[in-house]
This record gives sequence, structure tokens and C-alpha cells, in this order.
Amino acid sequence: MDIALARQLASFVGALLILVAYGGHQIGWMNPRSAAYNVLNAIGSGILGYIALHPFQIGFVVLESVWTLISVYALMRPRGV
Repeated sequence: MDIALARQLASFVGALLILVAYGGHQIGWMNPRSAAYNVLNAIGSGILGYIALHPFQIGFVVLESVWTLISVYALMRPRGV
């Protein structure tokens, strides 16, 4: 498979994961404090952050890196908080 096509497919999957979480939350299928919501966000934003490294796109690298960190933090925090 061509590397450019693989990068496009990976970025599509990353975006799709984030959109599934967001859409699921907006229509009431997913709780934004649930593990599933945060896993989808962490994986999707991690993929997009990695893709944004080459060619380096500072805005997207910062956005997706922070999005990933926030999602991972939400997964690690105690459930009652």
C-alpha cells in the first residue's frame, strides 16, 4: 500500500473515532465521562496528532496532543470525581 494512502486511511479512522464519540454524546448514546468515550477520543486524537507530525503542522500537533492528554487523564481519574 502506498504510504500516502495509508496516512489518509489512518487520519480518516482517527477522525471517525472522535466523531463517533462526539456524535454518540450529542444524541445521548454515550456518556462523556465513560471509558468508551474517552478511549475513542484518546485513540482518534493520538492518530491525528501523529499524522500531523509529518509534514509538521504545529496547530494540529498541539490540538491533538492536548486532546489526547485530556482524554487519557479522564480515563485515569477516579470514577467518582
